[in-house]
Amino acid sequence: MRKRKELTQGQLADKLGIKRSLIGAYEEGRAVPKLLVIQQMSLLFGLSIDRLLTVDLSKEDVLPASDFRVLSTVVDTDNEERISIVPVKASAGYLNGLTDPEYVAELPHFALPVSELSQGLTYRVFQIKGDSMLPVPPGSYIFCSYVESFSGIRDGKPYIIITADEGIIYKRVYNHINDDGTLLLKSDNEEYEPYSIQADTVLEVWQALGFLTFELPEPEKIDMGKLSSMVFKMQEEINKLKESD
Repeated sequence: MRKRKELTQGQLADKLGIKRSLIGAYEEGRAVPKLLVIQQMSLLFGLSIDRLLTVDLSKEDVLPASDFRVLSTVVDTDNEERISIVPVKASAGYLNGLTDPEYVAELPHFALPVSELSQGLTYRVFQIKGDSMLPVPPGSYIFCSYVESFSGIRDGKPYIIITADEGIIYKRVYNHINDDGTLLLKSDNEEYEPYSIQADTVLEVWQALGFLTFELPEPEKIDMGKLSSMVFKMQEEINKLKESD
């Protein structure tokens, strides 16, 4: 998998946060990676732990573009999952800690007993920055449910995408994996152009369900110029209808 990703031993070691000599030891069978390292490999390569450990991938010409992903969660004393929050100030560290149960446990977390959040699913809240998804304002908290594989992406729906290159992204997503191995990302703010990312850079996918903001809307001001223009166009349409009769 390292060679398929065209990574040197040093580059892979940097991505996993371990020494380069350990990669050589793993590949030569002189050492066995710890569970945390295996989890990180699973995320990096986009393969389930079961597939990573039990299948001889060197004999497969084409690897699946989608697969289940490892996720660390927090549970309470009753073994019920808590909802973790990733604020903007924690977004940089999230990339390095997303497979670390201790890191995830240190994130703020809570329970929200509302009918919109069904039991049995995993939820997380991400705070966004920037105005690319207006009218959802910067600083909003996006409530999300975990998407286990790329096949769960529904075209045109908003998602939080966690990538190795760009970190946390909030966009509408279109799944082009079967065509060219990419995801097309579109903003709701028309000032931003759509762009594509390679699916193999994606670490996690979360479907956006709703958002929380502390920015109260201001009352809209009436633009008299626009109002006059609208009235004028309506009058023109009415006159055309009368002439047609």
